[in-house]
Amino acid sequence: MVKDGQVRILMRRMNREKTLATAAAKAGMTEKTARKYRRLGKLPSQSKVIHDWKTREDAFEEDWPWAEELLRNNAGLEAKTLFEALQREQPGRYQDGQLRTFQRRVKRWRALAGPGQEIFFAQVHAPGEWCESDFTHMGSLGVTIGGVPFPHLLYHFVLCWSNWETGTVCFSESYESLSLGLQNALWKLGGVTKRHRTDNLTSAVNRIGNPETFTAHYRGLANHYGFESSKIQPRSPEENGDVEQRHYRLKKAVDQALMLRGSRDFASRQEYERFLEQMFEQLDAGRQERLWEEWRVLRRLPARRHEDFREVDCQVGAFGTIRVLKNVCFRQA
Repeated sequence: MVKDGQVRILMRRMNREKTLATAAAKAGMTEKTARKYRRLGKLPSQSKVIHDWKTREDAFEEDWPWAEELLRNNAGLEAKTLFEALQREQPGRYQDGQLRTFQRRVKRWRALAGPGQEIFFAQVHAPGEWCESDFTHMGSLGVTIGGVPFPHLLYHFVLCWSNWETGTVCFSESYESLSLGLQNALWKLGGVTKRHRTDNLTSAVNRIGNPETFTAHYRGLANHYGFESSKIQPRSPEENGDVEQRHYRLKKAVDQALMLRGSRDFASRQEYERFLEQMFEQLDAGRQERLWEEWRVLRRLPARRHEDFREVDCQVGAFGTIRVLKNVCFRQA
């Protein structure tokens, strides 16, 4: 293939050499090619024709409007999940070997017509140094128990270096939920990191102006396990970037798994929790090498768990009820 530099040499030599053949030979091309570029008066890069036509028939053209509508309504839907659904809709029409072609088409659609891409800045960590945790609402997934909506949160725990993660279903951002979720994570992990960072949770962080940064209950929990406590600055969620990013990726993975499952309904809360546990096992399966590096430097667990409850003195009302943390309960006989 003739390059721009050869044509430039040809143009200079044509003014010095007696014949075109001699100029072409010194430019490293045939006389026929030299005659072509003398006639065009352009460089090869200026003569290229933009290839904007299809070289083969689009195998997905007929079903693409269906796929595009699903992509618009489900921004987190992955190309492989959609391709498998397409194979179920059109049995025998699409073969597994066409997956890469479909993935490229979805990637091109997302670049031209899809939602904007998020921007994040990577944080540098060392094994066993940091873990982060936070609560995330799971209501957007539309999970139901026995056909009844199941509004709930997930206490989400992440090791910053290996990205190993786990979680506990809960229903509020209370200290009890924080304590239960954090302890479940540490005992499942089998060790304690040097530092633990959390959001500005009222269950762990005192209001501005209090001489103590963290609440007494949370300080007791931290002292029991021996980790250093840290919190993010107000309105700075990026400082808790590892767990914030994992919130998004976890819910996306759960959503994909629910789509493949074919139903978002579970017979019981225990069945749903087993489903989540399997999800964490699948996500953590590829992190074992880095997790091993974490294990080597993690601190030992204490001999027992810390209490994840509070004792509250209550007065029994006239109708045999008690009020605990703004909740009215019936006194047990």
